[in-house]
Amino acid sequence: MPPEPLGIEGLTPEDARFAGSRFSEVRKAIFANPYQRVWGEAGAPALPRYEVTLGGLVRGVLPSGKAYPFLQAARRVVGSHADLRWGPDGKGYRRLVHPNAVCLTGIWEITGDTGHSGFFRQGSRGLVVGRYSTCCTETRSGHTRSLALAGRVYPTTDPEHADPLPTANFITQQDLGGDDSKSINEAVLQNAPNTRSWKRGFLGIPAFLVTGAVFLRADKQPSIRQLYQIAELGKPPGEPTRAPEFMRLSVAPSQPVLAAPGLDFRDEILAQIFDRGDPQPKRTLTFRIETSDDGVTRGTPIYQRRLISSWREIGKITFDNAVASYNGDFVLHFNHPVWRENRNDPGTATRKP
Repeated sequence: MPPEPLGIEGLTPEDARFAGSRFSEVRKAIFANPYQRVWGEAGAPALPRYEVTLGGLVRGVLPSGKAYPFLQAARRVVGSHADLRWGPDGKGYRRLVHPNAVCLTGIWEITGDTGHSGFFRQGSRGLVVGRYSTCCTETRSGHTRSLALAGRVYPTTDPEHADPLPTANFITQQDLGGDDSKSINEAVLQNAPNTRSWKRGFLGIPAFLVTGAVFLRADKQPSIRQLYQIAELGKPPGEPTRAPEFMRLSVAPSQPVLAAPGLDFRDEILAQIFDRGDPQPKRTLTFRIETSDDGVTRGTPIYQRRLISSWREIGKITFDNAVASYNGDFVLHFNHPVWRENRNDPGTATRKP
């Protein structure tokens, strides 16, 4: 069989033309083509599970690397701020590392006195679009997997705002090698996660090493995703950026635990918000936001530990709707902030936007 089409993995003129996001457009896109018309209804098809393989990650590699789709994709997520990447055929692009996800919409809210700027400042409230995914193929509880939550924060609470707005992205994940959490309630997601490569297993380690090598070519510190975009969102001109170094997200203790052996995390998240067979959201799913400026990194890229202390709970993300959809997996896009030597100084970015 011929390999499945990838779509355009590298930067395109569409990426370059991006000049702000409308929450209503993104929400419409991700809810347009759900895998199940109503989640959990009788006779609904099973959620697809897209595979991540070593062959897929090295497909098209050349000595020059210029036409290597995975490297093009890694450079694109750093270089493009686009929210939706439709492509010329309207089918988007194939995610090579985090292909399986559920998308969520809700509110980002900072309630604590943080001392930080922008949308980390106390009193900040804005819309958020999230994509909760797993690396790589494994989606079921009881199996090693690395859960992740990427998000796009909007500086407004009006879901119908008419003008395209600047937004801020965050990327959080469990241990990059994998974790054994039995439910989303146990999963702790950080912008600077640990790395235990052997958790991938004997067959998964080569793919892990390829991923690390490609990400390192695309950005200087691929295992940390800095938070300055949020600290600069809505910041008055001339005010210094004050971004935390570390952030972690975890499910609020008040959320019920819906774990079951072999449960797909997408079904687990959808069950937090919906009753099976009912299209109307019945509940919310809340994540705690914690930050810290105290931490060190020890080890090597294949075994790296983040020793972080002095965590402070500063706010929450409350999701009130969710969907597993084709556009959520193939069209929705998040930017990975380019590395800065000083996270608060744009002049120290290690590559041009």
